[in-house]
Amino acid sequence: MATISSPEIPVRVCVHSLELPRIRLKAEPSVFVVFTSIQRTLKAFEKAQEIARPLEASVVVLAVQVVPYPLPLDQPPVSFEFVVKRFEDEAGDFPENTEISAYLCRDPIEALRRILNPKSPIVMGIRKHGWLNRDETRARKLRRAGYDVIVVHEE
Repeated sequence: MATISSPEIPVRVCVHSLELPRIRLKAEPSVFVVFTSIQRTLKAFEKAQEIARPLEASVVVLAVQVVPYPLPLDQPPVSFEFVVKRFEDEAGDFPENTEISAYLCRDPIEALRRILNPKSPIVMGIRKHGWLNRDETRARKLRRAGYDVIVVHEE
């Protein structure tokens, strides 16, 4: 596990492999936001904050990046530091109870199932189409696996 140090917010980048045991984030109550795109994730982040306030829970933004098989798992095609930095720049100041965790993987659903707490709410920002897109498919698969997924549609 490597860590990107950021003065504003703790950002953890974990190289995830399916051979690793189940990964769990801190035990305190959390509301998870699954990163989809910067703008959609910001909308989902706002909704997650609304949910987290009365629960006195932290908000954890999960960025799961798929690394294609020809590449080594720890060498994604786009640097995670770049993606996380762009998200931080767009989001501005995060509340104190916010964490961004980034994971490299081969299978994003399997990675999310190993990371997410089944009892915590999960918020995803999705662009509404007339057909199923990748993010809607992920939300459906997580729901079928027993997770409480809240979808925030981009107008």
